[in-house]
Amino acid sequence: MTFATRVYFLFIFIFFLPNLSFGQDTTFILSQIEITGNKRTKASVIFRELTFQEGDTLFNKDLIDMARTNEKLVMNAGLFTEVLIDFKRIPPQKIIAIIQVREFWYFFPLAIFRLADRNFSIWWSEQNRSLDRVNYGGRFFHHNLTGRGDRLRLITQLGYLKVLELGYDLPMFRGSKNWGVFADIHFSNQREVAYITQGSRLQFFKEADEPTLLKRFRVGAGTTYRKGIYEYHTGKVLYSDNWIGASIADLNPEYFLNGINRQQHFTFQYDFTIDRRDVKIYPLGGYQLSAAVQKDGFGFKQEDVNTLSTTVSYARFFPLGKQRKHSFGAKIKGRYTFNRTEQPYGHISAIGYLPNVLKGYEFYVMDGLDYGYLKTHFRFRLLKKEINWGKWVFLEQFRHMPLQIYFTVNNDVGYVNAPYNQLKSTLSNEWLYGRGVGVDILLYYDKLLRFEYSFNHLGESGLFFSWDLAF
Repeated sequence: MTFATRVYFLFIFIFFLPNLSFGQDTTFILSQIEITGNKRTKASVIFRELTFQEGDTLFNKDLIDMARTNEKLVMNAGLFTEVLIDFKRIPPQKIIAIIQVREFWYFFPLAIFRLADRNFSIWWSEQNRSLDRVNYGGRFFHHNLTGRGDRLRLITQLGYLKVLELGYDLPMFRGSKNWGVFADIHFSNQREVAYITQGSRLQFFKEADEPTLLKRFRVGAGTTYRKGIYEYHTGKVLYSDNWIGASIADLNPEYFLNGINRQQHFTFQYDFTIDRRDVKIYPLGGYQLSAAVQKDGFGFKQEDVNTLSTTVSYARFFPLGKQRKHSFGAKIKGRYTFNRTEQPYGHISAIGYLPNVLKGYEFYVMDGLDYGYLKTHFRFRLLKKEINWGKWVFLEQFRHMPLQIYFTVNNDVGYVNAPYNQLKSTLSNEWLYGRGVGVDILLYYDKLLRFEYSFNHLGESGLFFSWDLAF
């Protein structure tokens, strides 16, 4: 080969080198989306969660990340135990998206055996493990009633708190990908009532000859609007009718204010959320921004409440390490009440009530018109595997159990503004500091068990257990 020939081939190689870089800039037309495994779920429900659609132009370099991202988005619908997405090339320039799902068991006739107290530690230590403070009954949930991701729930509960509740949620109303509707109705009554806060601890009262000291009735309906994949709007109107026994009104005239024993009012709620978390129940990456406005009472003749408040929260999660096994997260949340007059006891719940609990303060409640807190954590993954129970589990949907275990380090700080009830809520109007370590166990992607050892600024510490079963 002559020198001139070598120079010629070298020139050709260099000139075309950018086009030979493993096809990273190659584009494909997504000609088809194939879905398998959706025996009940309609394809439109899955299409709603995807960032791509048929006819899109996709870059070869983005396919792997796009598949992993959309797997998490479809999983977050709460309808599947496993989602796998792959792309198949059809020469010359077409591509097919293949989506395999494993459907969840959608119908849950579950027995209720649940503690009435705010957490396990209170029931164990302060209430002496009393079985009188246990709720029991049945919960019937269908998470995909017609295959459109619609949810039906019926709760019949006896024991400490008697409840009858019926609700229905249709996220895709009349075939719309954006608009949804929902409605619910609730009845409850109980013979023992947390009627007041003393020393930032709930105080309970019951009468031996009085079977009911608190009754609640609530009915509501609303609509949802989902813009794109990540943005949600919710509007809801409720009517509430609450009653307490005369003894509760005598013990705490501020329970409904002015010593009355019946409270009626309408409520309007509006919520706006941008949710870009990777896994909603246990995120390691992404963020969530929420803002809500709530108006109780509209000046009607028999209404006994008049308050307007807003709540804002922002949470951010940062994956750590090349394999994204660990993460750091922070959440800031606050509420401000525009009506600066004294409000009924049930409308000033702040920190200490679910979900606004600080580490180390599980035994306490802090009441007030306004509150704010910052929660931070580090999560270090200790284990990730899938357990195949085989024939030991008769339901196919539960035979493969994803299991993840994390070690956590937590730090919380918060403050509650209580202009009217500081003598009762003694930990309000001062800074709260909590910290601790724990172990989180995540099962089936949406069932979370937590064991934590926490400290507070009072020098107290303890071991706490909680669970969050997404039914």
